[in-house]
Amino acid sequence: MNTRRRGRFGTVLAGATALALAGVASPAAVAQSDVPDVDEVVHSPNVSQLANIPKQAPFDTQSAYGTDIAFTEGHAIVGNYDGFVVYDVRKPHKPRIVSQVLCPGGQNDVSVSGDLLFLSTDYARTNDSCTSESAPASDAESWEGIKVFDISDLSAPEYVASVRTDCGSHTHTMVPAPERDSVLLYVSSYSPAPELPNCQPPHDKLSLVEVPVDAPEQAELVSEPVLFPDGGNPGNGYTRQTTGCHDLTAYPEKDLMAGACMGDGVLLDISDRMHPRVIDRVQDNVNFAFWHSATFNNDGSKVVFTDELGGGGMATCNAEVGPQRGANGIYDLSGSGDARSLEFRSYYKIPRHQADTENCVAHNGSLIPVEGRDIMVQAWYQGGVSVWDFTDSDNPTEIGYWERGPLSDENMITGGPWSAYYYNGHIYSSDIQKGLDVLTIRDPRTAPAKSVRFDEFNAQTQPSYGR
Repeated sequence: MNTRRRGRFGTVLAGATALALAGVASPAAVAQSDVPDVDEVVHSPNVSQLANIPKQAPFDTQSAYGTDIAFTEGHAIVGNYDGFVVYDVRKPHKPRIVSQVLCPGGQNDVSVSGDLLFLSTDYARTNDSCTSESAPASDAESWEGIKVFDISDLSAPEYVASVRTDCGSHTHTMVPAPERDSVLLYVSSYSPAPELPNCQPPHDKLSLVEVPVDAPEQAELVSEPVLFPDGGNPGNGYTRQTTGCHDLTAYPEKDLMAGACMGDGVLLDISDRMHPRVIDRVQDNVNFAFWHSATFNNDGSKVVFTDELGGGGMATCNAEVGPQRGANGIYDLSGSGDARSLEFRSYYKIPRHQADTENCVAHNGSLIPVEGRDIMVQAWYQGGVSVWDFTDSDNPTEIGYWERGPLSDENMITGGPWSAYYYNGHIYSSDIQKGLDVLTIRDPRTAPAKSVRFDEFNAQTQPSYGR
């Protein structure tokens, strides 16, 4: 999500203004008969809910958004704009809260590696502590960046280190570096401005933070590789200008990384972990407003990029916006080595129109591990959770879904699933307002995934499965 950065960086042309500039009608109301009632659950016959744990104090306010999820040893760790929550999900039908850590910072996206948890802070704070207060980003003494926690005791996580990074840490991607006895964090951030002393233009780079596994308190910024030395996409009033990256997904086994960088989609070679190299770059200045995130298929021959039109705060799942905006773009990889390239094949967007009070757009998801097929589960904010098959890159199809009706039929309230990931036989969804949902899918096309197990899972650090 990027809408809440507007107060810091000025107006973001990714909402109604962007639609108007592109000659697209602003979202209009969907007929009430076509959408569920407020909070009404609707779903396909093959997807059902097993459990829900509502947000608990102090994370039970409307502004305490639930965000991304990381998994470790049968536990789901869910970020929140005010900190993070550890859930025991070893009994998926009876999840329980193990601990809650109050540490405001937004977005507080999370990843895990062994006994370490990493937290992204992207809102300027008075200092790097968990008792800090909001600060103006124009203050040179304000702090944003990465926080490191020891989670060897999941019931009592311990804050052990912090690293400031330019423009903060909107998201980060963890890549293990066992040859260095460390973990590398590729930090994504964006939208510099001359009046921001810690976020100066140009900002066409990543921040690379190294965390020694046995001495996490020595975490430090080790590199700031520039991805766009000649400048990124200049933008066109609809597509955002590239001034950094929003999200990166690594496939360490294949030495690849895919970057969603505002106005650009990039493919990187990370065989030299300290020096990532862009080997291909694509743009879509007609239908992509904001390149938001990326997912490889299992054999690394495709990338799904998401377009977060409207920054996650608009109703874009309707007939007026159409099926090609605020959607996924499916790209095939061709060639080898440095000659590999991304080739556009098709778009995928959920086929159900949502109400004009429902923020809805493509957002975070992961593969459902079925060998020989490309199946993904994905969050669409108030569009719910969609399970879809892109084995045929030209003809992606939905095979299941689950969603709630709008939070309100009168006002736009930001909500819905932020992330939806498949972990050890079930789907876990972090709902911005409703807490943790556990879903199950019963379908012959996804049945083989039930036997795939991972002790640890970070959606932005893709593992391989099967032979």
